Formats: sequence, C-alpha cells, structure tokens
Amino acid sequence: MKHPSTTHARWLSGIALLASAATVAAGVPAVAATTPGATTPSTTVAEHGTTKPGGLAGKVKVREVMKHLARFDAIGDRHGDRSAGTPGYRVSRNYVVKRLQRAGYKPQVQAFDFAYFAQLAPSVFEQTSPTPTTYEEDSDNGYALMTYSGSGDVTAPVQPVDLSLGDPAASTSGCEAADFEGFTAGNIALIQRGACAFADKVVNAQDAGATGVIVMNQGTPGRFDAFSGTLSNPVGTVPAIGTTFAIGESLASGEAEVHLAASTESDIRETWNVLAETKGQRRNTVMAGAHLDSVQGANGVNDNGSGSGALLAVAEKLAEQKRKPTNRVRFAWWGAEELGLKGSRHYVDDLATNRPRRFQQIALYLNFDMVASPNYALMVYDGDNSAYPVGPGAAEGPEGSGAIERMFHRFFDRLGTGSDESAFSGRSDYGPFIELNVPAGGLFTGAEGIKTEEQAVQFGGTAGEAYDPCYHAACDDMTNLSRRALRANTAAIAHMVARFARSTRAVNGDSTGHEPPAEPRHAHAHPRHQHRHAEDPVKR
Repeated sequence: MKHPSTTHARWLSGIALLASAATVAAGVPAVAATTPGATTPSTTVAEHGTTKPGGLAGKVKVREVMKHLARFDAIGDRHGDRSAGTPGYRVSRNYVVKRLQRAGYKPQVQAFDFAYFAQLAPSVFEQTSPTPTTYEEDSDNGYALMTYSGSGDVTAPVQPVDLSLGDPAASTSGCEAADFEGFTAGNIALIQRGACAFADKVVNAQDAGATGVIVMNQGTPGRFDAFSGTLSNPVGTVPAIGTTFAIGESLASGEAEVHLAASTESDIRETWNVLAETKGQRRNTVMAGAHLDSVQGANGVNDNGSGSGALLAVAEKLAEQKRKPTNRVRFAWWGAEELGLKGSRHYVDDLATNRPRRFQQIALYLNFDMVASPNYALMVYDGDNSAYPVGPGAAEGPEGSGAIERMFHRFFDRLGTGSDESAFSGRSDYGPFIELNVPAGGLFTGAEGIKTEEQAVQFGGTAGEAYDPCYHAACDDMTNLSRRALRANTAAIAHMVARFARSTRAVNGDSTGHEPPAEPRHAHAHPRHQHRHAEDPVKR
C-alpha cells in the first residue's frame, strides 16, 4: 500500500480554475497554498479559499482534530507509546470510546488475541571472518530483524542451504526439511527468499539445529534490498534477519563466520478494535477505518494518530447532523495494525465466517492511514490500477474501487490542491477487505519514501527527502505533522463519508452491499523502505 507514488499531475488548467470559481460559489471548499507544517489558525477544515466549504467538510474544525492528536501525544508521553497490548493503547481505546459515547454513539469494543512482539535492544549482524564487516540495521543495504525473531547471541560459521543464485526465480531454499540434509548443528543457516513463508524456512532451520538464520533477498526484480519479514507468530527461537541479495552472495561460499545477536519478547496478548455506527439501512453499510495503535517507542501522532483523530472528528460531527444518513455508516479504529493488520483481519474473518450476510452488506471500505506527513503529498489509493498495474507491489482493486479513487481526485481538484496516487497494495487495513472483494479506497501522505520533484512543485515541501522523517521513530509527536495536509485530508474524509452515507450508487450501482469474490484476492509484498505497515503474515 504505502509506496511513494508517481505524480498523477492533476493540475487545474485555466479553464478548470474558472470552473472552480463556480464550484466554490456552490459551497465546494478551496485551499490556498501554504508551506507544509504550517500552523496558521483556521476556523474550519479546508477553509483556506474564498468561501467556507459546504456540507460536513465545512463543519469539521481542524482544531478539533488537533485536540485529539494532542491527547494521543500525551498518552504516548505518559505510557511510553500507544502500541498494541500496552497500557498506552488501552488508554487510547478508552479515549475514543468516551468521545464516541459523548457524541451519542453506542461503541462496541471487540477484543481479540494477537501475537505480541517487541525488539528490546538493537540487533547485531557482522561478519567476523575472513573479512570483518559490520552491517547496518534497518538499512536498504544492510538488514532488518524479522518480526517474531527469537533471541540469542551467537558467533558461528555460515552454511548455505539450497541456494539458487544462478536462477533466483526458482528458489525454494529452506522450504522443506530435506533442504537441511547434512546441515551442521550449531551453524548459522543462510537461506534464500522465495516459494514459501519465512516461518517455514526459519522453523525448518531451527529444527535442523541452526543457531541463527539469515534470509537473503531472492535476487529477482524488486527483491534485491534488505527487507523486513515476519514469522507471523512467536515461532522463532533463534535470531532471524532479512538481508540483501548482495550480502547473501558474499556469504554463499560457506567460508564466512558471522556474529548474530537479538533480544526480543513474544507472547499472546489481548487488544481491541473499537466500532461505532449510525442508524440507516444496514443492507448497504459504508465503513471507514483507521488504525489506532502506534509502533513501540513512539507516540504515533502522524502514524496513525492523524487518521484516527480525523476519523473521530468526522464521526462526532456526523452525529450532530439533523439529516440522518440513508446508509448505515460504521466507523472502525483498528488494533495491532503495526503487527500485521491483526485487528482488521480479525474483524473481517470473524464477520465473513460467522455472519456472512452481514459482511456482504458492506458496500465499501475507506481507509485513512498517515494523513498529515510533514513533507507530504496528497495521495489517493490507485483503486483502478491505472498508475500501478497488478503485479508485485500492487493488488487488483475490486470493482467499484476505481470509482472511489476518482471521487477523491475530483474532490481535491475542486479543493484546489490536486492529488497524486499511491499503489493499491493492500498493506494497510483495507487489505483484508479487498481480499474478499469489498470496494475500497483511502488517503495517504507518505512514510519513509522519498518525495519527488513533481510532488514538491505540486504540494510544496522538499524533494529528495522523506515524506515523514520521523516515520516509526520516537520523534513522531506533535511536531511531526503538516496542518495543511491534515486540513485537506480531513475535509476529504468528511466529504466522502457524507457522500456515501447518502448514496453509494457510483460504486455499486443499484445493488446493495458487495458481491462475494469468485476467489480470494491477495495483496503483493514489498521490499524494505516502502511503508512497512502490516507485512503479509505469509509474506513470500
């Protein structure tokens, strides 16, 4: 999902600008250019044009969103972070529930168990002989510790396991116990990515007596850099890392000795989703969601207090409207997104399995994850696959997703900002929905990806630098956001929620709900240094 986009170049021409004057007069919001991160006070979200915007978008005040973000920031300061399975997340949950109750909703708290994982200290990966080399953690040219890696501190010879360096696409390295015939217990296994889940490779290596596991990237297009993999559950008992194809090649002779060290914690914990809905016809339910958890060690103001706070402000204001929605609107704040879409996947699997008719009544799902990045681009998920064709890095958008995308683009055009596109990969909480054919869409302002020259011209900010320099870092606090991006995106969220609350005909025609899939769809995995939210539990 969270992939730096190619510029969509949705510029307003002179003719379009003339047309926009008419739309402003009709109550469509407009935003004047300001610098990213500007904190100029404004009365309402998106009120930077000549006329106050109409509809719900004109009623949601940006200062209300900022109050929610300040609260999330304070919770993180007090409890260390707001990650799933921690006191900080519990308090964040309680805050959202109380605000919803005060607005007149009857929120539901959905508990579920998840596999907790914490890295307790920096890991170590270094070659001790014959060429002493230290590799950098969380670097494209270095390595990343795998989620649910085990702990340990070991120095041992590296032993390659069924590598396929001449034909990387054919790699099945480590996928079967037979691959480890002749493996010397106590050695560190070098395994190549491909064909099966990382957990299968690591467990097979552990069973063969490996004291550590190095998974090199596959060496096929898009699979050369270091990557962050996941074992899905606490199955790791030894240090396990993902590294580059080049580093793997340099160790493949079997003559190297390396030092691996990791300190981690894994167990099963309870966490929660929060759901609240309006009245309206249930057979055509509109869903909008954002993940509430942060990563460990961060307050998560942009990732994803921004999406959670904007959604909460929209829900509160929608509840005040005299005109009640035709369609039911269901808001969701997901737990444990940062550990693999755990909350949204639990909700989707539970509802689709136990109440399939209720699940089929969901007409569409809107996702809001990181909507205030300080060096932002206003990006819309590419639901029709026009910018990012189906393949590695981009999943196929269910029918109707393209219509959602076009409606977001039109809104931003009228707003005067234009918009760009982000790959529809399914790597945030809309992933489980599109797998079961629910039309989806949403917004994203960028993570650790690099802003392009075209985006800097269109949105301001600095080309060649990360959209969010504090992505997944302790500095993701109240200083780490663009109020301008938050204003524009909150207006878009309010506009689209209100629009679909009235009618979803543009998405599903005269039908209600959505059609079940002929077969489940699956999002494609990404290399490292694209937004690492929610790695596929069976990432290959």
